[in-house]
Amino acid sequence: MTLVLVVACLLVLLFSGLPVAFSLAGLGTMMLLLKGLPLIMVAQNLHGALDNFILLSVPLFLLMSNILLKGGVGRDLFDAIQSWVGHWPAGVGIAALFSCGIFSAISGSSVATAATVGTVAIPEMTRRGYSRPFTLGLLAAGGTLGILIPPSIPLIVYGVITEQSIGKLFLAGIGPGLLLLGLFSLYAIVHSVFTSAHTPSPKAGWAHRRRSSVRALPSVLLGSIMIAGIYSGAFTPTEASAIGAVLALLIVIFPLRTFSWAMFADAVRHTVTTTVVLFLVVIGAKIFGKAVTLYQVPMQVSQLVDTHVSSEWVFLLIVVAILLFIGLFLESLSMLLIMVPVLLPTVLSLGIDVIWFGIFFVILIEIALITPPVGLNLFVIQAVARSQLSVVVRGVTPLVGLMLLSVFIIWLFPTIVTFLPNL
Repeated sequence: MTLVLVVACLLVLLFSGLPVAFSLAGLGTMMLLLKGLPLIMVAQNLHGALDNFILLSVPLFLLMSNILLKGGVGRDLFDAIQSWVGHWPAGVGIAALFSCGIFSAISGSSVATAATVGTVAIPEMTRRGYSRPFTLGLLAAGGTLGILIPPSIPLIVYGVITEQSIGKLFLAGIGPGLLLLGLFSLYAIVHSVFTSAHTPSPKAGWAHRRRSSVRALPSVLLGSIMIAGIYSGAFTPTEASAIGAVLALLIVIFPLRTFSWAMFADAVRHTVTTTVVLFLVVIGAKIFGKAVTLYQVPMQVSQLVDTHVSSEWVFLLIVVAILLFIGLFLESLSMLLIMVPVLLPTVLSLGIDVIWFGIFFVILIEIALITPPVGLNLFVIQAVARSQLSVVVRGVTPLVGLMLLSVFIIWLFPTIVTFLPNL
């Protein structure tokens, strides 16, 4: 009964239009008061939510991402990759997807990836005759790689919640990230072969390939340095984020020469705005999480599953259904902060690998980024393309199916996720 009341109250607050952070914090505070507990617990949880060294990496990764975004790195990456594959079937689409993959390995942000690559790829794909829904859907889905291919902000938060190694979570995201990139690219090629409505780019000369590759090289090296440093143990994810922010600044100042104080101020302003929003949600979720723990909601969920669910695959199917539903009205970080503490006891009791479950969970909250009415990537691509939301939704629908297929594939072949972390 308590579980039903908590869920009902949370849904009422969310559908009333109250921001997610205040819905979580308000409901959590009310539950603590009804228990007769002192309000000092709210202040303690408010401080405790952010008192974590690993969370310092979030604003630093965001700053790095915004500096690269404002410095035109997405344009350089896209131009370099297009010079090599643009003449292939669906070559411009594949160039856009690989640009998303590389920028994901630099930024850790889905919205930044979609905005950066979409700004340069959408006009080029439109000019080449690609259909509007296909173009916008491909870029919206390609942007979701930003929270799967490391470094990933949701994986950092998941690691904090579950007390798992951030380095292992980053390693675990590589295989599924490449799997999704491959599925998206295959879809683009099949679509190209059966529609033939676009004009391939002319094959670039070696001089242009060399020039564009050299210009994109510093950004690729930036991602390589951070990933190699984390995996080798040379520095922690938080230290990697600081190094990445400094290197991003050096890249736009020296080799790219796109730095200006106005650009830097804009990058800092966007970083602060996004960080405040994210951390307010973290604080609200911490207060709410404390309350639901005291009301034994996770235990009730675990008991419910133990009573009615006898196998791992049935539990995972239920999780898929729940996340697809709440993803219609919650953004990805909120889903993570609300659901992981509730589901974790059951995950442990069923013997499911917590690292594997993190990747499984993140792919599902990726889908929330491209499903209406609150899919952030839909609105980013809509704004970049100045198009109707219905066009983006129509284009992204087949790619949602491919993402669900990837969930099924990693369930059938879990080593796609676990191979690198177990080395």
